[in-house]
Amino acid sequence: MSIIVMKFGGTSISNLEKIKNISNRIKRELKKNKKVFVVVSAMGKTTDQLIKKFFVVKKDIFNAEYDSVISTGEQLSAGLLAAFLDENKISARSLLGWQIPIITDSFHGKARIIDIPTKFVKKLFKTYDVLVMSGFQGISKCNRITTLGRGGSDTSAVAIAAALKAEICEIYTDVEGIYTADPRKVKKAKKISQITYEEILEMSSLGSKVLEPRSVELAMKYDIKVHVRSSFNNKKGTIVLSEEENLEKALVTGISSSDEDAKITLIGIQDTPGVANKIFSPLASANINVDMIVQNITDDGRLTSLTFTVANSECEKAVKKLKLSDIKFNKIHIDKKISKVSIIGVGMRSHVGVAKKMFETLAKNNINIQVISTSEIKISVLISSGSKKIALNALHKVYGLDKSFD
Repeated sequence: MSIIVMKFGGTSISNLEKIKNISNRIKRELKKNKKVFVVVSAMGKTTDQLIKKFFVVKKDIFNAEYDSVISTGEQLSAGLLAAFLDENKISARSLLGWQIPIITDSFHGKARIIDIPTKFVKKLFKTYDVLVMSGFQGISKCNRITTLGRGGSDTSAVAIAAALKAEICEIYTDVEGIYTADPRKVKKAKKISQITYEEILEMSSLGSKVLEPRSVELAMKYDIKVHVRSSFNNKKGTIVLSEEENLEKALVTGISSSDEDAKITLIGIQDTPGVANKIFSPLASANINVDMIVQNITDDGRLTSLTFTVANSECEKAVKKLKLSDIKFNKIHIDKKISKVSIIGVGMRSHVGVAKKMFETLAKNNINIQVISTSEIKISVLISSGSKKIALNALHKVYGLDKSFD
């Protein structure tokens, strides 16, 4: 059977009228003789409200009961959409993650998918034209509900598309696609017609909110065609595809920024072999992701300072782990007033001078670079948060993105 996966985010279904409109959009897809598997997020700010209620009792996101509480928002969305479809004379039913089942590990608050059996889903498609699943959730082998981390409904949708070998996974959101920069921060940002998996993976992990990074990793691994588009019109959005299919290969495709990082600096560490392992191993065991890293050694070569970034939400946990470890350091410094600004593009592989242009542009605008991180297709810099808007607009202009793509 021909199956498409349609995922609708919280802004797309934030009230009953929007959910009703979504049911009409799904009905149009059925006229193309396809089965439709829908994945939904929680309505609007429902998840944030559920988290606040849970935090009154316990401030711990890596907790089984946390997952039980915050996963209920998606259940409400799935049930309401299935009910609207039924009223629209469409054979549909709602499903929870554990009913599929989406089997995950037991790391609550940020679980990873292990397997998705498809036998039950394929059986249901013999009876129903549309299946509506609560995104963001699964079930562990310990028979507990798990959640996949914020933005996890994207991951649910792409994983389902891969398991069912769907012809496309459409991600519906409140914007018309993926842009060269955040339109709220860069007025001349342009919609990108097509982008590679690698580019959007970098953009997503570096601050772009359009797609959750793990969903892009899955799409790239299983070669799932992803179409990011608006819930509120029928315009073509942005197609995510492999580099081989992308004929444009612009020097810089887009610019991302993030204010969700904290900079941690350990000062006065003994410069001995294995010290970095002693610092980062406790963080890795606590599932804390470390990003940008820079090391500075004193003139006499005896001591060093190590600077790195972690997610703001994990900063206190990281500091606690470091203080409880056997690592010897003189003091620890934390800075949350920082922004990470990144330029991304597969065209950077075959061009020189990209970094030079970035650093020159920031210098001309009197913006100090604190940390630099690079890969084949991206350059990231850490700057003070007060300089972010100037940096984004200056870089967007200097790389010619004001005129690009549409």
